[in-house]
Amino acid sequence: MHQLKGTGIALVTPFNEDFSIDFDSLEKLIEHAIGGGINYLVLLGTTGESAVLSKDEKKEVVDFCKKINNGRLQLVQGVGGNNTLALVEELRISNFEGIDAILSVSPYYNKPTQEGIYLHYKMLSQVSPLPLIVYNVPGRTGSNISAETTLRLGNDFENIVAVKEASADLTQIKKILNDKPDDFLVLSGDDELTSTIIEMGGDGVIAVIGQSHPSTFSNMVNAGLNREFEKAKSLHEKLNPIYDPLYADGNPAGIKAALNIMGICKNVLRPPLVSATQQTFDKLQSFIADEHQ
Repeated sequence: MHQLKGTGIALVTPFNEDFSIDFDSLEKLIEHAIGGGINYLVLLGTTGESAVLSKDEKKEVVDFCKKINNGRLQLVQGVGGNNTLALVEELRISNFEGIDAILSVSPYYNKPTQEGIYLHYKMLSQVSPLPLIVYNVPGRTGSNISAETTLRLGNDFENIVAVKEASADLTQIKKILNDKPDDFLVLSGDDELTSTIIEMGGDGVIAVIGQSHPSTFSNMVNAGLNREFEKAKSLHEKLNPIYDPLYADGNPAGIKAALNIMGICKNVLRPPLVSATQQTFDKLQSFIADEHQ
């Protein structure tokens, strides 16, 4: 699973003004990210607005990304939900040819206990044809995966190979890092904390900002992994002003605004999400303009 170290990016799904998928912009985005030196692509995550894509659209996005990527980078596909039995069936019958791992978010809305979360991933593990990355994002799911549950999953199931940690709880993350199996990866799910988590012993990130600023962000990640912490800190500070406006109006509103400013995709989200406010847009535009002076 060393191929999942470094910088993965959670791709947005670009839309046209009529809310149809903008595949031309998706191709432009993939080439921009690969050209910037990122390590792998994550398809159909939260940032990709997977919740508002139909089953057919999800297949179209995955097939298109596989075609454009053409074997250059590893591909991770988001397959998550809060109906465990339905997910088990989806993993059992789906064709994951060309996909290298699955990112699966902890069940949302139901607010399961830790035992329920453990059972959920145990059942996915038993049928998954690919390695699984556990995704802990309490701000979206309404429940946290405790360090103890993450460690239990990592120890009990060989194909549960990593956690994407977006709890922003550094104490919890440190406990996972201290006690995890040697081959279990800890990936940051928070762009702003990535440098800190890597310095603590983390293995990389599944990022949002990595698609607008792939070179700077992936260089920061690589510097941290190479224990060049002063260099990593300098690159982090370079990006620091963009973090707040990037998430001020939620994700992916900020990153789509940034990508629009950079000429990569249209600033369109599907309802119930809406575009970033003009104030946020102006802040992002100012940061990007300053970069190119």
